[in-house]
Amino acid sequence: MAENNNQKPNPYRKAEFLLSVNKWADLPADSITEVAFAGRSNAGKSSAINAITDIKTLCRTSKTPGRTQMINYFTVSEGKHLVDLPGYGYAKVPVKVKQHWQNLLERYLVERPMLKGVVMIMDVRRPLTEYDVLMLQWCQRAEMPTHILLTKADKFKRGAAQNILLKVRRTLKEEYPGTTVQLFSALKKTGLDEARAHLDEWFN
Repeated sequence: MAENNNQKPNPYRKAEFLLSVNKWADLPADSITEVAFAGRSNAGKSSAINAITDIKTLCRTSKTPGRTQMINYFTVSEGKHLVDLPGYGYAKVPVKVKQHWQNLLERYLVERPMLKGVVMIMDVRRPLTEYDVLMLQWCQRAEMPTHILLTKADKFKRGAAQNILLKVRRTLKEEYPGTTVQLFSALKKTGLDEARAHLDEWFN
């Protein structure tokens, strides 16, 4: 069931593309607050960002995993940015490229002072993959607030999706305390208010 998202204005509808970078030195120096989106390729990260901002074409969506291999910055308001990190876990790239992005992502999560939170995207049908766990470990090391969207929740009936949510929540409580998780569907527009609430908290 879709949420009623007309109750209050969506501040993320103002998001505009700023720049793409693939080197640490090119990250914007004048950024004040950043919230990053990370996820395994083909988990629905671009669709989730488009749904949260209510801008259908903000992020390019592709059926080819790993198509987005840059760090993409979107300005929400002056000095405040949504950051779309490269999809991780894709196989169709050279080993050197994969290693470069792994090193850059880890450094970004651990050393970027204006990063206030990470939204992790996981396909509800395949949560907590090897790469997801690695990302969670980096976030824990950096003491970085992390919220997980279990995307494509529309693929299951409500009861089955809730069971997966509870199972993931138990794992997080035991191994990654403080990490929060929710069900999300860009297609059905469910989970938007909860996701935006986390963004609001980190930005404000």
